[in-house]
Amino acid sequence: MRLKRRDHFLAARWRILWMCAAVWIALALLTPVPSAGQAPGRSPGAAPDTYVLNDAHLHLTNYIQEGQTLKGFLEVMGDKVGRVAVFGLPLQQMWDKNNSGDYAPTYYLQSDAPLYYYSFTDAWLAMQYRGLTPAEQARFDPMIIGFNPADMYAADHIKRVLLTFPGVFSGIGEFTIHKEFVSSKIAGKTASLLDPALDRIFDFCAETGLVAILHSDVDVPFPKPGQEPYMVLQMRDLLKRHPDVNIIWAHAGVGRVVHPVKDQLAFMERGLANPALRGFYVDISWDEMAKYVVATPESVQAMADIINKFPDRWLFGTDEVAPTEQGKYLKVYDIYQPLFAKLTPEAKQKLLKGNYERLFDEARRRVRAWEKAHVKG
Repeated sequence: MRLKRRDHFLAARWRILWMCAAVWIALALLTPVPSAGQAPGRSPGAAPDTYVLNDAHLHLTNYIQEGQTLKGFLEVMGDKVGRVAVFGLPLQQMWDKNNSGDYAPTYYLQSDAPLYYYSFTDAWLAMQYRGLTPAEQARFDPMIIGFNPADMYAADHIKRVLLTFPGVFSGIGEFTIHKEFVSSKIAGKTASLLDPALDRIFDFCAETGLVAILHSDVDVPFPKPGQEPYMVLQMRDLLKRHPDVNIIWAHAGVGRVVHPVKDQLAFMERGLANPALRGFYVDISWDEMAKYVVATPESVQAMADIINKFPDRWLFGTDEVAPTEQGKYLKVYDIYQPLFAKLTPEAKQKLLKGNYERLFDEARRRVRAWEKAHVKG
């Protein structure tokens, strides 16, 4: 009798197991498998064209290292932004009570106290990223920024970050060489496009496949009439020295006070047409740049013409700092609507999404391969 009851029990258990297996197989067959050509970074179940744009330029924190978390920022991205190249700010504004008293500055123009490089930002961002699910991680391309580009050891810092946090970073930047009112506030040696420390950084980028986002003003603040900007020639020579590095020129060198210079589109066109500068890319981030582009119908058409001529070399970015709501976050996208209307469908798609995916997918692949070869254990 006991044997019969046990046999019935075993038979019932096997029937339940077979039913579970059948359900699991059915669910597996019904679940769509992403195609091989589908770009990474889309939320689970999202169609390939669900997102409106990718953001190639986003600061998660401000000049006192306060701001958003990656988890919180996913809510701001929502269903409009697919992927984001994300970084904090490499510089910390010092609070010098002898300078500003009880007023705690949060921006570099609010105090005469110096700025200094804040290397912990890279570890903070890496730990934020590691706290996300794989699907959430796929929507971010974290960037290394906590280094001094005037220091010959800067490349060693970047290497150390990759070895300590494998599987996280896709590039470096946005880091600064020339920047109005900022460069002169940084303690120590001044960064330069001529500095061998910068060459050493880009040599390491060539070795690993890291994308670089570089801020370097196109001119000095308040230039004299007819004065040729020396930064343009130095930028050209830097790009020539490092043709195998994908270097994104942040908002084409425009600043709050540094305006676009005469013939700027002409020398950008020469650079984009030069095969020796094949790694030269430009982002159109920041509302300060956008206001110049959309200032007149002529300026809109001129910018549209160069993007349509070189559609593979432009990226969209917001350059927002720690945004907490989608409306304010995407205000730059809204400002640029007259420009988007003048672009060909191909150029618009590449500017808003395609070029980002091509550059950062390749960076992910190459950097992960370098880490696999160099990270022990």
